[in-house]
Amino acid sequence: TRRTWKPNVQEKRLFSYIHDRHIRVKVTTHALRCIDKAGGIDEYLLNIPYKKLDNEMALFWKARIEKMYEELGAMEVGFFSPEEEQKLEEGFEQLKIAKREARREARRLASQGTKKGTLIEEGQKDRTISDGETHPAQQ
Repeated sequence: TRRTWKPNVQEKRLFSYIHDRHIRVKVTTHALRCIDKAGGIDEYLLNIPYKKLDNEMALFWKARIEKMYEELGAMEVGFFSPEEEQKLEEGFEQLKIAKREARREARRLASQGTKKGTLIEEGQKDRTISDGETHPAQQ
C-alpha cells in the first residue's frame, strides 16, 4: 500500500516583538525552524512573500506587522543636542571616577585590617592550656 505523508502541524504561541504580545498560530515544524532562523515571527512574516502564505491568519498578521513597521518608520526620533550630550558624558565620567575612588577606598580599608607579617607584641607568648585551665577568651 502507498504511504501518505501528512505535515506535522502544531499549535504554538510565538512572541511578536512589534506587538509586544504572544500570537497563537498553527505552524509546521519546518515553519518553526524557518521562524527561528529568521529571528522571530515578525521577521519571518516580513520576509516571506504573500504567495507562500496560504493561511488567512498568516496574511492577517503579515499585514498588521507591515502596518506597524510603517507607523514606527514614520515616528519622529528625538536626539539630544550636542550640549546636552556633553553634559551627560561629563556626568557619566564623574560617576565612573566616584565609583573608582569608592573601590580604592574599600580596598585600602580592607587591606589595613589584614596586614601580613604583623608582629606579636612583646610579652605575649604562645602557651598551651593544661587541664583545668580556661582559655583567656572564655574568662
